[in-house]
Amino acid sequence: MSTCEATIQQLFPPAHDRISWPEKSGITKIPYSIFSDRGVYEEEQEKIFKGPVWNYLCLEEEIPAPGDIRTTWVGETPVIVSRDHDGKLHAMVNRCAHKGALVCLKESDNRKSLTCIYHAWNYDLSGQLKSIAFEKGVVGKGGMPPNFDVSQHRLQPLRITSLYGLIFGTFSEATKPIEEYLGQKMSAFMKRNLDRPLKVLGKHSQVIHNNWKLYAENVRDSYHATLLHTFYTAFKVNRLDMDGGIILADDKWHHISYSKRNTHKLDEEYSSADVHSAKYKSSLAAPELIASWEEFEDGITHSIQTVFPNLVIQYTLNSLAIRYFVPRGVDKTELFWLFLGDKSDTDEQEHMRVMQSNLTGAAGLVALEDGCINSFVQRGTKTSPNESSFVEMGGTVAESNESSRATETSVRGFWYGYRNIMGFN
Repeated sequence: MSTCEATIQQLFPPAHDRISWPEKSGITKIPYSIFSDRGVYEEEQEKIFKGPVWNYLCLEEEIPAPGDIRTTWVGETPVIVSRDHDGKLHAMVNRCAHKGALVCLKESDNRKSLTCIYHAWNYDLSGQLKSIAFEKGVVGKGGMPPNFDVSQHRLQPLRITSLYGLIFGTFSEATKPIEEYLGQKMSAFMKRNLDRPLKVLGKHSQVIHNNWKLYAENVRDSYHATLLHTFYTAFKVNRLDMDGGIILADDKWHHISYSKRNTHKLDEEYSSADVHSAKYKSSLAAPELIASWEEFEDGITHSIQTVFPNLVIQYTLNSLAIRYFVPRGVDKTELFWLFLGDKSDTDEQEHMRVMQSNLTGAAGLVALEDGCINSFVQRGTKTSPNESSFVEMGGTVAESNESSRATETSVRGFWYGYRNIMGFN
């Protein structure tokens, strides 16, 4: 190691030296500093988002035609996803090979080629440089040097793959094939929800003021849903006294939480514990808000599936949605929602899905709370870097539990994967 490298490492030590994790409590006591340390945040961009993981990019349905463009992100890195004129999919960093400017500025577009507005460097839809303005100079003067070769310049490519209409990208050659990365149980459940002709019914985004990992914990935490989300409990959409369970992937990185509304059996704990939303009889002035039909034979009416690091597939009653969350800084995250239908749905079924979409999203009746609760955690923890959270509901290990969802096992699974990829193990 050079003297310069040693000095940099002293000034900016790696995450495992910056964070004091409680001894022998790697997945049950999470140091608060992990949510506020800027050095750790920067290291996550390289080790996680640019590491051996598949990052969700967009839906194939969002770029169906030749020339279609969609901009997205891998961590903080801006990315372009395109479908070329032969129908082939590509992904590349949204950064001109000349000066580094963004090339595509719109969220979606249809283009014959990609041109940077700064100096008119022009790329084909695979990201290969095709031409530049004034390459030969003007009136015989100036221009690029004689040895300049456009074929040697391009937008930085990503490896991509698609599964059940979802497009994923990775910067790493070490990333496993997507179905191996997910594992059999995760792949099968994704197939259950998404292996059909999908239709985008609506989309929106919101900025939440917390570290991205707090939202990654939140969507894995089935324990809070019956307490924080009072609509779920009051109108018996999703409660812990329904049959359900939690399934972790073999590597523990991904999870599924599910419940079956038709098996609800009132548990005394809801009366004796301080679950205030279960203590009152409530009714809806517009009960069609939660009208539904039995879509699958397995009886599952609510599920949350996560794919490490930042993808969520949600199914509530008949509302099917994709969520993905993008880090915007150490204490800011942008959360994107895409509500989906099946192209074979009847008008009545599509109407039900649209109505049920009011349950979730930025102002959803059972999701608006998540937009602020994690900011409470961010604000409560940032001044106490030497303290840690306590994640022992349901035990101290990360393993599947199909008999109870009163557990934080999938939260522990996230931290197991996080510690592994960040080098804390």
